[in-house]
Amino acid sequence: MSNINGRWGVLYCPKHNSSGARKRWSKIENCLREQGVDFDFVQSERQESVARLVNMMISNGYKTIVIVGGDSALNDAANCLMSVDKETRSSIALGLIPNGIMNDFAHFWGFKEGEIEQTVKWLKERRVRKIDLGCIRYVNAKGERCHRYFLNCVNIGLVSAIMNLRSQTRHLFGSRTLSFICSMALMIFQRLDYKMSLKINSDVVERKVMTVCIGNASGYGQTPNAVPYNGLLDVSVVYHPEMTQLFEGFYLFVTGKFLNHHSVHPYRTNEVKVNEAVKALVCVDGRLLKTPVGPYSITVEQEVINFLIPT
Repeated sequence: MSNINGRWGVLYCPKHNSSGARKRWSKIENCLREQGVDFDFVQSERQESVARLVNMMISNGYKTIVIVGGDSALNDAANCLMSVDKETRSSIALGLIPNGIMNDFAHFWGFKEGEIEQTVKWLKERRVRKIDLGCIRYVNAKGERCHRYFLNCVNIGLVSAIMNLRSQTRHLFGSRTLSFICSMALMIFQRLDYKMSLKINSDVVERKVMTVCIGNASGYGQTPNAVPYNGLLDVSVVYHPEMTQLFEGFYLFVTGKFLNHHSVHPYRTNEVKVNEAVKALVCVDGRLLKTPVGPYSITVEQEVINFLIPT
């Protein structure tokens, strides 16, 4: 790799089991060259290699790092940037060309997977916005203190269980649609509520809860009013509705009116303390996190990442 500051470091993260990965990259590469972008490119072979490759780009002096991937790959990049000193981080701008199973953070800004030419034009204009990151701090099974940053959201409970099922069934079916249908069917056999104890601002929630979303951004539609630049997190606590109300909830979710459901209780805060969430899985930006041991907290850090946004 070159260490010339003006060059972009581009990391291509192919979709899992995608037969069109090479064709997809060829299209993106041609677009970059046609628009005169000076770049070096690497491809991640596995999810685990993303952080290693981003750290390599940082250490080689790239000031523009563009992730061609989805929410999980972008999450890895953000966590790599947060692991270096503030001066180094402040000199780097993070860009995104959406290419994932979940592109929620890209959609928040108006980036669309099929509009490569427009996306590259926006990235070239280098409009930088400092954005917030959420952070979950917890203790793992070994008793070690851990933390993980997120751009989009943390899910606790049923939504995390569905995401976990979808990940497992996708390995079986190799299809996003089939895995989603299968996950929804298997949801019938999942527990639909979890005993939780939450502290949000001055409110204490101690009861059975179906799912919680803590959003730094739109949270896959569960925190539709959240923005990653106000120093606050939006929280949606969903109590267990009746079965008929559950279908109504899905309808409101699809139509963007999720907060209108009477089982959804919204909050806005800079910290959520989870004192108890019995057997509830946790997802960070769509990726399953090993269930924390004991209480954990979710906070927000304001204006810590330079992100390239549309003009």
